[in-house]
Amino acid sequence: MLCYIGIGSNLGDRAKYIENAIEKLEGTKGIEVKRVSSIYETEPVGGPKQGKYLNGAIEIETQLEPGELMLKLQNIEKQLGRIKTVKNAPRTIDLDILLYGDKKINKPDLKIPHPKMHEREFVMKPLKDLGMHYVGNGLKPFPTSRDGCENI
Repeated sequence: MLCYIGIGSNLGDRAKYIENAIEKLEGTKGIEVKRVSSIYETEPVGGPKQGKYLNGAIEIETQLEPGELMLKLQNIEKQLGRIKTVKNAPRTIDLDILLYGDKKINKPDLKIPHPKMHEREFVMKPLKDLGMHYVGNGLKPFPTSRDGCENI
């Protein structure tokens, strides 16, 4: 299944945490990293006062079920020193499932597609780097021909 993962960091050596997280993803059974977007420095959204983030997106291929993938991502966060405190708190690393194929999941602990991603430039810009754009109520691949490009 083709999936998109959001990645971010705003504590310590942010670029190193992102690099380490990508390396750990590459070394995780059941996950193949296909492409990584550009990384952008962005302002935090919500939460306590904190420093700027580095944010990006990762395109992966996986055979893991969404819940299994989420647990793998949480394990990588833990390995890289993430301590969950208050909502939107600063973090060494943040890995979120943005899209899992065309699946829609609405559970208390897992929502796919990520419910607020279309409101967040720090998510949408990296996804655009990977060839995705927002149309109505979802993300679609960029057209491969010139047809429809006037609306992008």
